[in-house]
Amino acid sequence: MDTPSSVLQALRRESLDIYNRLHSIADDALFVAHVHAFYSTVPLAPNLRCGAWYADPVIASTVPAYFKSTDGHFNNWGFNLRRPNLQLLPLIAQRHSIVLVDSTRAGKRIPDALSKTVPIWCAVLNRAIARRFPGPEKDAWDTALYTPPAAVSAQEHHQIELRIDAWADALFNSSFELPALPAPLRPFWITPATTTFPSVPTSDPPPFLPIICLSASRQSEDARRTGGFAYIQGSGDDHELWGLGLTPTHYWRHRPALLAASRSELPNLIKTILTTDSSSSSSNSTVSEANANGSRVTPITKVDGRMKLCTFAELERVGPLESSSSAYVLLSATREGEGSTKIPSGPALTLPLAPRIKTHLTQTLLPRALPFIGAQLARGRSVCVVCGGEEEVGDEGTAVLLAALVVFFDDDGRVRDLGGGHPSAQVEVGAERELLLGAGAGAGMEETKEVLTVVIPPETDKARIRTRLEWIIACRAGVNPARATLKRVNEFLMSAGRKGR
Repeated sequence: MDTPSSVLQALRRESLDIYNRLHSIADDALFVAHVHAFYSTVPLAPNLRCGAWYADPVIASTVPAYFKSTDGHFNNWGFNLRRPNLQLLPLIAQRHSIVLVDSTRAGKRIPDALSKTVPIWCAVLNRAIARRFPGPEKDAWDTALYTPPAAVSAQEHHQIELRIDAWADALFNSSFELPALPAPLRPFWITPATTTFPSVPTSDPPPFLPIICLSASRQSEDARRTGGFAYIQGSGDDHELWGLGLTPTHYWRHRPALLAASRSELPNLIKTILTTDSSSSSSNSTVSEANANGSRVTPITKVDGRMKLCTFAELERVGPLESSSSAYVLLSATREGEGSTKIPSGPALTLPLAPRIKTHLTQTLLPRALPFIGAQLARGRSVCVVCGGEEEVGDEGTAVLLAALVVFFDDDGRVRDLGGGHPSAQVEVGAERELLLGAGAGAGMEETKEVLTVVIPPETDKARIRTRLEWIIACRAGVNPARATLKRVNEFLMSAGRKGR
């Protein structure tokens, strides 16, 4: 006779079973496709990362959406300026609506990201934009907070509402550029239990811009057997725990084969897929920067593209930029650079990563990268920071780019006076200390007697650092460095300034 503990273990194994997961995702994706057919002219945006499992790339927008459930968790509500999702607004303004796709695990009908984070986003943006573009029409805007009554209690709704103005003030006072929307944003919700879908206004201008929050999975308290598999609600969540390395990109590329495979065949099939996709990715032909299948080298527009950011996979796809006008900082898990076969031929500084060493960023990466970046900017080149694998840049790459924006660019995005020098033998930090590097401290650092003194501005503070991070996020929405990483950048840039005051 099975004991209670053995039954629970069996249920857990079933919930993590990749066969059940993939077939549950396929089942939910049919509902998403049905909703998309109903809103055929409305763009469909999967919420990173879970939503991408349910939205076929053929019908999904390439503009990323990044609404975290943690920003809607009870008593942790917030509008995070590191995730403002402003990249969605031009698309919403153009098409007058959007469908956001996400899912949640058993116990809820709608994920917190859709029931609270998105409503907060709508209300905050409405109030900030109404302030940025005042006028009689904005006075009539509906800027109230809307939440689904079945998922958010009246008390919780009220507690969130009391905080909206403060979050709107923070967005209004940030460096982000807000567009003049034709109407306020208004959230609506659809689940598999919804019988009547909300209509989209057809008037021009519309009274509001519908933000349709689509929860893909039907509510189920436990794994229910249906159609030869055990249905698991929210199967796309936390795929690192069950996916065997599979990602939404792999799934949609090989969906027929994956769904046709038996439970015993899946592990070997997935190994083959991962190997094949890795090989084909490295052999892709070069394409233009603007046509890289959604992957791109990202220029920071606030500094006129003098600084750029990308992953090694993106550099593979777009090919090296013009070597005479571009230089590279390559932050790699190996000295050769993530197995890339197209390392740039122009000026390049390659620095190996050591993520387990907490001081590696502040004692190795930043002291060695900043002189090189300063030297290349002084020569009139742009600098591209390359870090990370297939999908997103690593924290270290963001940290190097962030520090460079603080050190070498003023508040208007202009390059500070660098004196036209050459690679540096030292970095002067404020008026207090020097980090002695020695000429030729890394690959691409030429031996020279000429010195470029890189001065970390003594007025550097958290507000200026935060503004530079906003410059990055405005151009690359998926950037989300860990708090610990940002803390180390702050300490590196501000420690000498504090001593000198």
